[in-house]
Amino acid sequence: MAASASSPAGAATSASPVPAHASSLHAKDSGWSGRFAEPVADFVLRYTASVSFDQRLAAADIAGSLAHAAMLHEVGVLSGQDLADIERGMAHIRGEIERGEFTWQLALEDVHLNIERRLTELVGDAGKRLHTGRSRNDQVATDVRLWLRGEIDAILALLRDVQRALVAQAAMHASTIMPGFTHLQVAQPVTFGHHLLAYVEMFERDAERLADARRRLNRLPLGAAALAGTSFPIDRAFVAQRLGFDGLCENSLDAVSDRDFAIEFCAAAALVMTHVSRLAEELVLWMSPRYGFIRLPDRFTTGSSIMPQKKNPDVPELARGKSGRVTGHLVSLLMLMKGQPLAYNKDNQEDKEPLFDTVDTLRGTLRAFAEMLPGLEVDAAAMRRAALEGFATATDLADHLVKRGLPFRDAHEAVARVVRLAAERQCDLADLPLADLQRFAPQVGPEVHALLAVEGSVAARAHVGGTAPAQVLAQVAGWRSRLAMA
Repeated sequence: MAASASSPAGAATSASPVPAHASSLHAKDSGWSGRFAEPVADFVLRYTASVSFDQRLAAADIAGSLAHAAMLHEVGVLSGQDLADIERGMAHIRGEIERGEFTWQLALEDVHLNIERRLTELVGDAGKRLHTGRSRNDQVATDVRLWLRGEIDAILALLRDVQRALVAQAAMHASTIMPGFTHLQVAQPVTFGHHLLAYVEMFERDAERLADARRRLNRLPLGAAALAGTSFPIDRAFVAQRLGFDGLCENSLDAVSDRDFAIEFCAAAALVMTHVSRLAEELVLWMSPRYGFIRLPDRFTTGSSIMPQKKNPDVPELARGKSGRVTGHLVSLLMLMKGQPLAYNKDNQEDKEPLFDTVDTLRGTLRAFAEMLPGLEVDAAAMRRAALEGFATATDLADHLVKRGLPFRDAHEAVARVVRLAAERQCDLADLPLADLQRFAPQVGPEVHALLAVEGSVAARAHVGGTAPAQVLAQVAGWRSRLAMA
């Protein structure tokens, strides 16, 4: 199905590719021919052209142009016949693009002039009148906002898919014991379900940031023209309503030069990828034989060209690497904008490739994780064995002593001595006889061994946000409701 203007395809357009070479551009072939006495040099044309990548804005460009034409007719600038011709021509062009039959010309520099030239070929003077009251400056700003708005909607849906996959796994493993780490050292027992829900929280913050960024970008720049507005009696609110914008960019200089919305999206995207990268790092570690906590579906792993035993977690590794790519695009856009005076500058053409690649990378990564996580298999026995290493319930023993009246610092010291004894005997704290425990702290009670078991440790943390299985299941229920899961 063809993508709409508000939700165009995130991947490359189906249109035919731009030729690698172009002949010299005659003055009459450009949109500003009268001012120049010689054609643009071939290499300059190739250097400045953007049609090879901005053609993905075609659906948004057509939608914006149709709304602009309808407004011009509404205010009496375009005749009814001109509007009908423009609508007919744009429908034809949309079909050509969707079928891959549209010929993109490097000589016409960008998506806007390519579509306008084809429209003029199809409908004559009506196509030439379409650009009345606007500039490519406000046109491209509108197109990018329209396109990005649809992409954010698609990314939000993918984020929800990842969250649902994590919640489903958390429900299955609400009682599965694993070691919780600090400094990559065994710290305290937690449940695997609790661990996964931490990422659900992260992605929820990401969704909030993306939705907030969408709200700010959803303002119409069209009508600012080149930089100062237009002398034609335009109705910007009419266009905004037609295109689904919530409001207007109210200063014409800012409207054409603002790329905050692209930077803000890339910042939010970089955070999403940072969270994905943290999860990816853990998947890579957990899959290694030294951990042996999980298995990933074969279709998300690869082998080695020389070592037949290998099963490599390529998808998580690549996601971890691609997070740096997306962060780099954010920095690129910040550097792009930091030295620009008002208003529009040709530098702004450089916003598209990092923005487009950020969208493509993020969408691809989220799709991969949404499809991979449901097939994740857990070795609960290996996780539990690991939780028994490193004396993970030492804090539970200290808490037990505090509840029996010993000051925490004294309890901390006593437990440290108990840990030393257990290390010497190469046994777990729960395996030490009661008499040995009481040598270091007479306050130790007979119920202590139940508390020192990893199951007892996690069950004791039954407050909101704790790792107790009952709390994990309560959080799962809450997330199922919020994410509209069955």
